[in-house]
Amino acid sequence: MNRNISGNAYALTMLCPIKQGVEANRIYADLIRDRLESWNLEGISPLAKVPNTYLCRFFVLDDIYTESLPGASIWDALSDIRIIPSNKQRLAALPHTDHLQSRYLVFTSNLHGDVDTYLQGMWQNMQTEIQSIWQYCYGFEDVKDAVSFVAYAKKCCMDTALFFVGSNDDSLTAQLKALYVKQEFSRFAQETQDMPAAELRQAYTAFMQRIKPRNVDEPTWKAGDKHAGL
Repeated sequence: MNRNISGNAYALTMLCPIKQGVEANRIYADLIRDRLESWNLEGISPLAKVPNTYLCRFFVLDDIYTESLPGASIWDALSDIRIIPSNKQRLAALPHTDHLQSRYLVFTSNLHGDVDTYLQGMWQNMQTEIQSIWQYCYGFEDVKDAVSFVAYAKKCCMDTALFFVGSNDDSLTAQLKALYVKQEFSRFAQETQDMPAAELRQAYTAFMQRIKPRNVDEPTWKAGDKHAGL
């Protein structure tokens, strides 16, 4: 069983090692951070152009961090306060910690449908943005088109155990419509408080004609629009 699949949803996780380099007195990892942060200033994320994106996230992973000693049980607490003759011996008694050899560009996405089709859609709809951040990662120099991007992405993939969304069998179009109807109905309920029954019936009929609940294409919540329907 593929752990990355739940219903019609696929959980994609890519860890792409960042090169050890400097440009304009900035390390590559910081350049990637700056470009990702600049997307937050745009009204709609570039990922909104990619079909079937439920939810996604980019971030730079500098290293992995662990506690010096576990603290989950009473025995762990007792071991933490045990007397060791010197600080040097105490440090030597601590568990060994591992560290990453590179910083990583991490991309996670919950998507609807086939992952190959999704990755091809990424390249076709946001090629410029992809190149602007992934150019600093090892192996990306071999990416020239959608096919090579899919191959590169799969080399960077790891299994995912958790999904962000619960309605994994509904298409993105259907979920956006559901969000729109929910928001509009909440507004309708607020605006019609204490309205006489006859007027409420007329208002509800007009409301249903306006939102067209059986038409998933329009009107609807626009993908990536944080303020749509509010």
